[in-house]
This record gives sequence, C-alpha cells and structure tokens, in this order.
Amino acid sequence: MGLKRYRYLARIALESLRGNRGMVPPESMIFVGHGDFVKIGNEFRTHLIDLADLRPDSQVLDVGCGIGRMAIPLTDYLTTGEYAGIDIVEKGIVWCQRRITTRFPNFRFIRSDIHNKMYNKRGTTRARDYRFPFEDNRFDVVFLTSVFTHMLPADLEHYADEIARVLKPGGRCLVTFLLRNDESTALVDAGVAQGPMAVNQHVDGPAWTSDPRTPEAVTAYEEGWVLDLFARLGLHLQPPIRYGSWCGRKEFLSFQDIVVVRKAG
Repeated sequence: MGLKRYRYLARIALESLRGNRGMVPPESMIFVGHGDFVKIGNEFRTHLIDLADLRPDSQVLDVGCGIGRMAIPLTDYLTTGEYAGIDIVEKGIVWCQRRITTRFPNFRFIRSDIHNKMYNKRGTTRARDYRFPFEDNRFDVVFLTSVFTHMLPADLEHYADEIARVLKPGGRCLVTFLLRNDESTALVDAGVAQGPMAVNQHVDGPAWTSDPRTPEAVTAYEEGWVLDLFARLGLHLQPPIRYGSWCGRKEFLSFQDIVVVRKAG
C-alpha cells in the first residue's frame, strides 16, 4: 500500500471514530463532475421517484455511485428498501462505506476494479468483461448518472445487458445520456454546444466525442442505436425522453438527457 493511500485511509478511519458531522464530502474529494453536489443529488432523488417509480421499499442499484452524490439524499427515503452502489474509484467507495454505511446499514458500496483511462488506470478488468456482483432479477430500480457518457460502445452494450439481467421483471432503469438526434446534432454543428459538449468527432459506430484522443472523457450516442439496443434486451422505453441542456437547448429538464426503460415481464 502506498504511503499516500495509507494516510488517506487512516484519516478517514480517524474521522469516523470522532463522529460524523455530516455526509457531504469536502470539495477537494469530489470527483464526480461540476455542479452543486447537494442540489444535483436532490434533483435526481426527485427524478427517481417521479420518473422511475422509486419507492421507500425499493431494491436499488446505483452504477457509478461515485462519492455518494445520489446515495446521500436517498438515505431518508429508502426506509425499508436497500441500496447498492458500485464504482471504480476506491476513495469514493471508502468514503461512502465510512460515512454512509455506518449510519445506514441498508446502504452498501462495492468497488469494481475496472480499467478506465481517467479514473482507474491500473484497473485489471475491462468494462465489457465485468459482471455486476448481484444475482439475476435482484433490483426494482437501476440508475446510472453520467456513466454512459464516459464509455465506448462495446462496454456500454455489456453494461446494458447486465442491467437487463439484474433488473426484476417490471423493474425500471433511469440512465442519462448525451443523445445525438436531429435537434442536438444541428445545435452541435452550429457551434451552440460549447467546449467538451461539442461532440462532433466520430469515434466508433454510434459513438461521438469532442476529444478523439480520450473519447471516454465525453461520449455521445446516436439516439436510435441506444433505443434499439434497449429494445433488443427487453428494456422498453417509458416515453418521453427528457432532453437536457447540454447541447444548448432552451427547454430542458436536466443537463443530460434522461431515458427511462422498463424490463418486460
């Protein structure tokens, strides 16, 4: 174990012994993107309840749980349900285990050692080979926020297959995307989408990026391909798609596009 990691784990352990003064991580530890940590977490709590029929007794899987941005606002809602979060960033999982699971035993966090150029360069498993550590038909709700925006097609296809496997019949999945369709493509081509959101460089099949050198930094997908993939897996769209502001739209629900699908059965 490296000295830096040892000191980090020791500090987290010491803080937990002194008592937890709050479940919001310090800004220096947050690695899950820009925006207000608390506000975004509360926003998606609402989306999960309103759009994915999340209930207090639901069995929930958060794929790419990060450092608890979505888990924290659910702790006082999932009163009789259970939450499982998986992520590739060790410090986020350790923080959540120390700060959340100790207070809420029905919330558990699991690290997946998946290789990623940005977040886990030493990972030993490819995303396309990773099997979610849960039995079939386990969850009522699965959700992914800003995960498929950092994955290439083969990896995304495998994750979608795993989602279909672990969802109960009738279970729902809420997932965010950057979807390329006529409207968003026109806005991107017109230069309305700025910086990393200018996903006008083709990568592989249905995938587009703003940086071909590191396409996983920001990855957009052709909408038709995404819907066809879900349909092949028995995951049926629950319309409408709630389009986001990422490409410069004037009317939107959130920053990224929100898709909700339901498993047949």
